[in-house]
Amino acid sequence: MSDPMRPRASLRTAVVWEVLQDALDRRVKATGRESLDVLDTGGGSGNFAVPVARLGHRVTVVDPSPNALFALERRTAEAGVADRVKGVQGDAHGLFDVVGRGGYDVVLCHGVLEYVDDPAEGVRNAVAALRSEGVLSLLAAGLGGAVLARALAGHFKEARQALGDPNGRWGAGDPVPRRFTAEQLTGLVEGAGLRVGAVHGVRVFADLVPGVLVDTEPGALEALLKLEEAAAELPAFHSVATQLHVLGETQGAAED
Repeated sequence: MSDPMRPRASLRTAVVWEVLQDALDRRVKATGRESLDVLDTGGGSGNFAVPVARLGHRVTVVDPSPNALFALERRTAEAGVADRVKGVQGDAHGLFDVVGRGGYDVVLCHGVLEYVDDPAEGVRNAVAALRSEGVLSLLAAGLGGAVLARALAGHFKEARQALGDPNGRWGAGDPVPRRFTAEQLTGLVEGAGLRVGAVHGVRVFADLVPGVLVDTEPGALEALLKLEEAAAELPAFHSVATQLHVLGETQGAAED
């Protein structure tokens, strides 16, 4: 796999990047254009925007944090892609106060639905930003992964609380406002009028394996990446993934 997110930190994003890069390649082939217009909602400091821009695409990052956008500006300059990445302050609720409707080939909505008041509205807005043929990349926190992590840490009451909580929260100190099952996320995507192209479990094992093992055992990182990739598409592992990734496609894009 040749990608710009390969270092140690890529352990948490490798599966998503692989799927996203394939989607971008398919859109390039379908449109006949070398450069796509990509919208990254909640894109922060550019963890995905920068590598997407390195592929030659134009990326607009919408994020509510001025600090994140400042970091994005610095990062794009260092990566030599400042001319292809634009950062604007805004959020999913008021998305069309800062960007236009129907102007993007691909929309990334990563780590956003956990924090918005109305996830369905967030997905609808992301879809409304797509051109008539486009792709939505949706990444959100998974319920099962949080339950498993709390249980393995010995916090059994918190695990039980998360399992029964409508938002998947394990308690008042939980920093994540909302978690999802794969069925909930695919329902949101289909409810917004898209076809579900793929569902992947992300960080199925990565958050459970001791970091010292990955860092010190020869070949462990590579082996763990391959294990994550192998398990990502298997529905049996979606229920224990820390994050869930759903690729939604407009009907036109799905037929390409």
